[in-house]
Amino acid sequence: MGVTGPIRVVVAKPGLDGHDRGAKVIARALRDAGMEVIYTGLHQTPEQIVDTAIQEDADAIGLSILSGAHNTLFVKVLELLKDRDAEDIKVFGGGIIPEADIAPLKEKGVAEIFTPGATTASIVDWVNANVRVAA
Repeated sequence: MGVTGPIRVVVAKPGLDGHDRGAKVIARALRDAGMEVIYTGLHQTPEQIVDTAIQEDADAIGLSILSGAHNTLFVKVLELLKDRDAEDIKVFGGGIIPEADIAPLKEKGVAEIFTPGATTASIVDWVNANVRVAA
């Protein structure tokens, strides 16, 4: 009854932020670690991200936010997942997120936040340890 196959991660850039180099680096690191990665591209709405995650049967959503809208966008994605009965999809993210905002985001349901300087290895390790175990 368990899920088999590689971990599936949607990597997304919500909002108006146009800087996607970090998201692409993370997407490639996850792919190189054996995961299936769906990169949504720039300027995605939370609705588009959640739709993609559900359609792609994703195990996790990785959000990259550099615009300062993390408190709004992370929470909106979590709310939409709840509304769509898809709370089993873990949400993690990174970007320019002040230390003071991390604990409140985690309390709202964000599984993990990676700030500048996090290594790709640490992100891959976290996904492997905290998202379903790949078969």
